[in-house]
Amino acid sequence: MKFHWFLPTNGGDGRTVVGGGHGVAAQASSRPASVPYLGQIARSAEQLGFEAALTPTGAWCEDAWVSTAMLSSVSERLKFLVAFRPGVTAPFLSAQMAGTFQNLSGGRLLLNVVTGGEDAEQAMFGDFSTKEERYARADEFLEIVRRLWTGETLTFEGKYLSVENATLHQIPDPLPEIYFGGSSAAGIAVAAKHADVYLTWGEPPEAVAEKIARVRRAAAEQGRELTYGIRLHTIARATSEEAWAEADRLLENISAEDIARIQAGLKRSASEGQQRMLALNKGSKDGLEIYPNLWAGVGLVRGGAGTAMVGSYTEIADLIEAYRDVGIDEFVLSGYPHLEEAYWFGEGVLPELTRRGLWEHPAPPRAARAAVPFGAPVKAVSAS
Repeated sequence: MKFHWFLPTNGGDGRTVVGGGHGVAAQASSRPASVPYLGQIARSAEQLGFEAALTPTGAWCEDAWVSTAMLSSVSERLKFLVAFRPGVTAPFLSAQMAGTFQNLSGGRLLLNVVTGGEDAEQAMFGDFSTKEERYARADEFLEIVRRLWTGETLTFEGKYLSVENATLHQIPDPLPEIYFGGSSAAGIAVAAKHADVYLTWGEPPEAVAEKIARVRRAAAEQGRELTYGIRLHTIARATSEEAWAEADRLLENISAEDIARIQAGLKRSASEGQQRMLALNKGSKDGLEIYPNLWAGVGLVRGGAGTAMVGSYTEIADLIEAYRDVGIDEFVLSGYPHLEEAYWFGEGVLPELTRRGLWEHPAPPRAARAAVPFGAPVKAVSAS
């Protein structure tokens, strides 16, 4: 299995849930996004064994391409799962940017294709297409990009996008994997045709299994097999009591006024996935444990991924195994604050998964030689 972390460029970070997103203005945070702070998170995630870090996209975020390009220079191994919107940039330029990023970073780019679920937000970017049109355009976009990555000189005339005698000189090596999410029939069709990894937000395992089955059937019709991932928050502690106490603390800091305001905005979302998240929390602080150790409290004020794994290290490892049993191999995680929660999960849950034979550190640190205590004699080494 692979585990990824998250870079909070969408409003920053803090000890409370930073709400907003999906067409709702982000709330102010106590830790604004900055290269020094995001670099701390990136380096910590790298050291702990996370494979990559997702950087979101949207009008409320710092630009994902620019942010991750800057952060690649303050980290060594961590990959960047860059969220971007096809149609906002031309396919040739996007293919070129991906090639440049991949080649100059040493192969550390992954791509999260986001079609955009909010018409009003897309209009800020000058995009006035409908949701269905955006999926159809994404289909053309990904066909052009993938063919350019093969080195083909391409002329393509689509309904939405066209290129003529296009030849890409910045071929990415290796080719970035494409991550794609979408709960609607149109979204699943595009994922089945183009994605390497299908991403879903954190619903109970039975609901995730049903969605994976739909995507798997659609991919089989294209003669393809995909990998499946899930996007979740996490609150991991040594004991279950400590973890739920932290969830309760986060909930106490969410006001009824904020819930009403943000829920009203999120209900206007055209995203089917967002509506599924709202159905889990029902806009209420009651009944938020929707499955053992799966908590829907984050989604009261945050658009997008709205559920968190909450519990002891062993309980969260058990829930991860439940997701693995229905087909999930990759986990894209986050928590508040992102720096501290990376350590709670990385030093608590990941070792438990290692003990179960389910995970290995992708770049285990070399064993350090013990330091000589101050004042102790140093033994001479004889020549041989």
